[in-house]
Amino acid sequence: MYYGKDKILYRTIKADRLSSIILFGPPGCGKTSLARVISETTKYRFYKINAVTAGVADIKKVIEETKNFMLNPIGKSILFIDEIHRFNKLQQDALLPYVENGTIILIGATTENPYFEVNKALISRSMVIKLNPLTEENIYQILKNAIGRKDGLGEYKIKIEESTLRKLASIANGDVRTALNGLEIASLTTSMKEDGYIHLTDEVIKNSVQNRKVIFDKNGEQHYDNISAFIKSMRGSDPDATVFYLARALNGGEDPMFLARRIVICASEDVGMANPNAIVVANSAMQAINMIGMPEARIILSEAAIYVATSKKSNSSYMAISKALDDVQNKDTGEIPMHIRNAPIEGMKNLGYHEGYLYPHDFPGNYVEQQYLPDKMIGTKYYNPPHEKK
Repeated sequence: MYYGKDKILYRTIKADRLSSIILFGPPGCGKTSLARVISETTKYRFYKINAVTAGVADIKKVIEETKNFMLNPIGKSILFIDEIHRFNKLQQDALLPYVENGTIILIGATTENPYFEVNKALISRSMVIKLNPLTEENIYQILKNAIGRKDGLGEYKIKIEESTLRKLASIANGDVRTALNGLEIASLTTSMKEDGYIHLTDEVIKNSVQNRKVIFDKNGEQHYDNISAFIKSMRGSDPDATVFYLARALNGGEDPMFLARRIVICASEDVGMANPNAIVVANSAMQAINMIGMPEARIILSEAAIYVATSKKSNSSYMAISKALDDVQNKDTGEIPMHIRNAPIEGMKNLGYHEGYLYPHDFPGNYVEQQYLPDKMIGTKYYNPPHEKK
């Protein structure tokens, strides 16, 4: 753990010995607030830019002012870049030499996983710190402080039940900004009663804050985390978790066909020969979803996902083809036996093609023992039926 009292981040800020850091976490978890704390405690010049609106020219201006002895005798500055993942490669590269030589102490904030979005050279020269969403109790305490403090909403005479305040904290789902904005809107738009207080009820709060904030970006890290959890829940035979992550994906705007394809893959890879009908159900669901669309497609997705989740599991087909492909790509596997080769022309049989082939349907039970694998692969076993798996 990097943050918290007496931890490394706390100590470096307090001692003003900060090195470059990348802060990442969901909206409203305190990235910008942490940068503000640093700006008020450091002896260095502090610059703040937003990657959405800034460019290379803004970076150069900060560097020029930093290197100007008249403006900045220390010769070093802290540059806070909000939404740093929005910077393209050229913009990030423009920062690199000055972060390397210590002219710039970089503080980058992002809602995306920086290991995917930020220049690897910048990452290697920075401390990467993940900030977690605030807990419901954290947000509740912040809301209480906001009501009681004069530099918050203390000048308004507000009455609100504890249960209502906790509901607001719950709706925010880890984003304190959502909670505070909702509380402020409710306070500013509600008339004072005869007793001289502004009464904030459940209904007032409900009408003053957006629906429960879902931390989900169908184009970002949450997309990958959620689909991973969805697939692992189906594989792990947990229908409740499966439906939860399915609902989360749908609520976040995920493409139903993308979800349907994941179910088909899971039906083949993880259910496989333990219940071959699973891929039939999954494929039928995908076709139905393509024809019907949302919102009814949610029901079809739910049915198919639950069917796959509750089916017995076997990855024997997946393991078989994976092992066979590995052998084909990396081994000398020999030649196809002559007796099972194709002989479309009569003269080819004179060369040994197809000679000696035993037609299984000519034998009792439609089976006869004969060699099918190349000589070099005799004895190789790829398919292990589910009941034989150790």
